[in-house]
Amino acid sequence: MSLLRELSHPGIVNLLDIVHGENKLYLVFEYFNLDMKKYLDKKGHPMSLSHVKSVIWQVLNGLLHCHQRRIMHRDLKPSNLLIDEEEKRVKIADFGLARSFGLPLKSYTHEVVTLWYRAPEVLLGSKVYSTGVDIWSLGCIFFELAHRKPLFYGESEIGQIFKIFKCLGTPSEELWQGSAELPEMKASFPKWRVNGNENLAKLCTNFHGDLNAIDLLTQMMHLEPSKRITVKGAL
Repeated sequence: MSLLRELSHPGIVNLLDIVHGENKLYLVFEYFNLDMKKYLDKKGHPMSLSHVKSVIWQVLNGLLHCHQRRIMHRDLKPSNLLIDEEEKRVKIADFGLARSFGLPLKSYTHEVVTLWYRAPEVLLGSKVYSTGVDIWSLGCIFFELAHRKPLFYGESEIGQIFKIFKCLGTPSEELWQGSAELPEMKASFPKWRVNGNENLAKLCTNFHGDLNAIDLLTQMMHLEPSKRITVKGAL
């Protein structure tokens, strides 16, 4: 709640009031009746590329506002993005897992972000991570809006890790410096040696060869967090 009170931006849901009831707190938000997951289900087909561009632009602007104030959302997924009835305005919602961060980065819990949108460093048990977790999640959403299916959909943490590695390659020190030291990284994992960028581009059938869209997605989906594009860079 305190983080939401700090954030005032057109791309972030507005917390209007906090009302104290008997043993309860009521949060009063501006009204939206649709989230992006329900909207996609209702639509029944992928969004147009121009609409995807508009949505991602708005979310990036809201996320920039967060990151500039040293706040990570940590739970970006379609059901946490609200869309208005005119299908134009989009806002980031649900800051229940959001955290403020400082330098040096401190240790965080790794049970954040719904499985399909969870960054590899979180899946592999890293206790120290930064704004790259939000960029990874947004990359997954970017793909899903254009294709109406998740980019990586594992049924367990290990299943999710393997889906990512199969597409982008099993990390080596060249691919991701320090990955071997992560708590959940095992030497026994299958070794997929692939061209991750090419594999990702092949999956993006609904980008219709739009090189800017493919380039932006591949920069968001780097395995090594420090190589991921920043929100500012993506904008």
